[in-house]
Amino acid sequence: MSTSGGFTEQERTAMKERAAELEKEKTRGRGNKKAAEELDVLAKIEGMDPTDRALAERIHAIVTTTAPDLAPKLWYGQPAYALKGKVVCFFRSGHDDKERYSTFGFTPNANLDDGGFWPSSYAVSSVDAQAEKTIATLVARAVG
Repeated sequence: MSTSGGFTEQERTAMKERAAELEKEKTRGRGNKKAAEELDVLAKIEGMDPTDRALAERIHAIVTTTAPDLAPKLWYGQPAYALKGKVVCFFRSGHDDKERYSTFGFTPNANLDDGGFWPSSYAVSSVDAQAEKTIATLVARAVG
């Protein structure tokens, strides 16, 4: 939030994008919905800053390979992956958010509970072999 107590420009933009996404979901036919939503995600990724695009493409490949039951969709204007319509995990562009790094996170719909303390979001500046393994393991656990 801004210091004046209102929403920041990024927050207002994200809310408008989410409202537009919900409106678009209402008008799509059932048969095309999944394919159309994935095309929306791929178009969003394609339009990202080159550094974030590379991260988002890699994460998209890991998530869709690890958990093919997760359906790609836009969520607050960013790539997300849903199970039975509920978002489980998502990518946030650091460039779009005007932050120094991007993030990959999980919603409460993910099955990641581990006692009383667990991470729900990770900073992402590169996806090396170790990060790829960690993402795949968390995604598999989130939908398991």
